[in-house]
Amino acid sequence: MISLGGGMPNVSTFPIASIELKLKKGGGSSLVLNEDETRVALQYSPSRGIPSLVSHLKALQHDLHDVNFTDGSRDLIVTNGSQDGLAKAFEMLLEPGHDTLLIENPTYSGSLAFLGPLGVTLKGVETDAQGIVPSKLRNVLDNWEVQNGGRKKPRVIYTIPTGSNPTGGSLTFERKSEIYDICVEHDILILEDDPYYYLDFRAFEGECQSEKEGGFLSRERECSFLNIDEMVGGARVMRFDSFSKLLSSGIRVGFVTGPTELIERIELHTQATMLHASGLSQAVVSKLFDEWGVNGFLAHVDDVAKFYMDRRDTFVKCIDKHLKGLVEFRSPTAGMFVWMKLIGVTDVESLAMRGAIEKNVLVVPGSSFIPSNETYHGDESSSTTENEFVRLSFSSATPDDMDRACRRLRELLTEKREN
Repeated sequence: MISLGGGMPNVSTFPIASIELKLKKGGGSSLVLNEDETRVALQYSPSRGIPSLVSHLKALQHDLHDVNFTDGSRDLIVTNGSQDGLAKAFEMLLEPGHDTLLIENPTYSGSLAFLGPLGVTLKGVETDAQGIVPSKLRNVLDNWEVQNGGRKKPRVIYTIPTGSNPTGGSLTFERKSEIYDICVEHDILILEDDPYYYLDFRAFEGECQSEKEGGFLSRERECSFLNIDEMVGGARVMRFDSFSKLLSSGIRVGFVTGPTELIERIELHTQATMLHASGLSQAVVSKLFDEWGVNGFLAHVDDVAKFYMDRRDTFVKCIDKHLKGLVEFRSPTAGMFVWMKLIGVTDVESLAMRGAIEKNVLVVPGSSFIPSNETYHGDESSSTTENEFVRLSFSSATPDDMDRACRRLRELLTEKREN
């Protein structure tokens, strides 16, 4: 075949011949993309992703979530970070002005920023320290027609099951199973946004529950919704993974795994909007998997998770030292956030945007994470609202900075009480 049809540029005109990346570990060893690999990385590639990376990611999903890609029922696509995949899924599955999305309350502000302009109704489902409360979800769905005046019943739920942003809560296997069964009963598609899956501290602390046996995982992790879906032969879960917290946030490589028909729609959207995710970024990740394999990748993410767990422990000690009696919080089980109630403070927005900044501390007010027209009630015994909560991150601050920040917050809260 002599091609005179395509519009692909001639790779001989590209100025980059090869790429060398120096690794931090392994005595400063290097990864080298040779000239052939560099040409592939620099040229247009399939919208699903560079084949070598797609192959690595399918192996990863098979090993961790038991996904079977061989029968054609499931597929995978590389996206420009998981946020890109989420946005495409929201647009694909939700009709503006007609559909309602079931969503955790509180939830990730980045998703809310996309969903607001999309024009769909958001129905918050109450959460506690372990994520979505199954009885609350059942109550919403069982009583939908009575409580929502003929509004169209939801057909999609969005959840961050591990180290939820902002609460730091994580669903147990039992809760996931119960939530999955409710979704089967009401025919709900599950969007599993799990960027903190590998930063699960419960695995180090012996609290994970999984039906996996053997294998070569470096440590046990909770079964995912995707894994549950695979076990029962369902087609109800789209899973969104990201390397942003593990390899690089700027590299912008995420991937979506789910029913083939839905992955095909995301592929068509990608072809029409961005062609494919960055070839260079994909090539770098693929080369890392060439070097590490799945075992090496899992060893790396174990180190990352331990790093964040140590930071969590340090931050919790600082909170206990300086803020006891002034705040309420639960130590997060995964991720990098603490969701904190400020006792006796009725206007956290003002405190976060003015008072804390004047003390040279940045926190995010809880209202940033609340679906529109919803109120956050903490747990069943609480009558608090989002105006009493802030989200704090322990990802970047040094131990000394954590201590100083908590001391400054104590000063601020004490002044508020005195006034």
